[in-house]
Amino acid sequence: MKKLCFVFMITALTAQAQTGQAAYMQVVTKFKQFYNANQPDSIFAMFSPTVRTALPADKNNQMVGQLHSQLGDLKDITYARNDNGIAIYKASFDKSVLAMKLNVDDKNQIAGLFFDNYTDGATVQQTEALPGETPYISKGLFNAEISGTLLIPPGTGGKVPVVLIIAGSGPTDRDGNSPKLGINTNTYRMLAAALSKAGIASLRYDKKLVGKSVSGTKESQLKIEDYVEDASRIIGELHDDKRFSKVIVFGHSEGSLVGMLASADGPVAGFISAEGAGRPASVLLKEQMKSQPDYIATRVNTVLDSLAKGKVQNNVDVSLYALVRPSIQPYIMSWMRYGPALVMRRLKMPVLILQGTTDLQVSTVDAEKLKKGKSDAELDIIPNMNHILKDAPADRDKNLATYADPNLPLKPELVTDVLNFIGKLK
Repeated sequence: MKKLCFVFMITALTAQAQTGQAAYMQVVTKFKQFYNANQPDSIFAMFSPTVRTALPADKNNQMVGQLHSQLGDLKDITYARNDNGIAIYKASFDKSVLAMKLNVDDKNQIAGLFFDNYTDGATVQQTEALPGETPYISKGLFNAEISGTLLIPPGTGGKVPVVLIIAGSGPTDRDGNSPKLGINTNTYRMLAAALSKAGIASLRYDKKLVGKSVSGTKESQLKIEDYVEDASRIIGELHDDKRFSKVIVFGHSEGSLVGMLASADGPVAGFISAEGAGRPASVLLKEQMKSQPDYIATRVNTVLDSLAKGKVQNNVDVSLYALVRPSIQPYIMSWMRYGPALVMRRLKMPVLILQGTTDLQVSTVDAEKLKKGKSDAELDIIPNMNHILKDAPADRDKNLATYADPNLPLKPELVTDVLNFIGKLK
């Protein structure tokens, strides 16, 4: 059986109705009782008509069975908080802890249910500035601003190389963290610190619509070309800055494609792809859907097929919003237009491709495809390195646990490879 992903979506979660907490606790208690007794039919009877339509009895049985086989019994459910009208409970299973997000209608029926990765809702802890750090602002069109952190090694004399660090997908900030998703890695901050120790400057930044970067662009208007435009502008600014001898671009995950597109015609001395996809988004996203339950993957893949043909699907079940909501579809469509291996062929500068063997999102197949795009690129497959560039086992749960530990160091081989590559650039 496939390992379960974090998310089990049943139906839409609308704002909590005027239903008292006592009614919610009654529903939670019954759910726990029926779940532990392996009575999916009784759970199905608790659903509202809308939920029953979105999740038929056979699919509900499948979901409950998967939960049981991989997580065990439900030991405890405790109220955690209210998030925009949705009641969130800490659901402690034998083998894991999930967030149970619940909506109960005025008939005491389950109108929405969502199992997700559990976090305590706290924001990522702020850390002290590294020695040599200063704020950096890049101004774009229509008063847009990209906010970043420039780190120049203290005590260096003369010009130094500078590395532009481009973040991966989702709401990932300049340090490699995403508080909304409970991700706290400090990956990019650690990379900046390692570069500084070797006498190399760096600039890491919040992407458009993330962190402190300011833009009038709405999510529905965002395209991957917007990210490329910002990166290209910053590359030019760093190249023109007399403090720097050369510009190197480090693109992580989705940032690999953004970095390649920005570097192709820019004044870049070297390009580094870390955990970058080598296959088009239409292929990669479907590959990632294999870890989802079939009733989720099938509907998402239908939307992806439509986007691949250039057609947005506005009528999407809100249970799929986390993956293919209408407002994010234009971005996915723009991402699908590019074949990373073909873009890699356009790069004339030296290239280093880094890929870990325990990455749960991008595989060594992708690294090999990027290598085929540029035969003279350096390729290093790093054993036991995961997507956030840390040491991690292949076990999914233990691997994902590293995403919430900001104190785990970067994989040493990665740092060595990056420093050696930069040291050889002319």
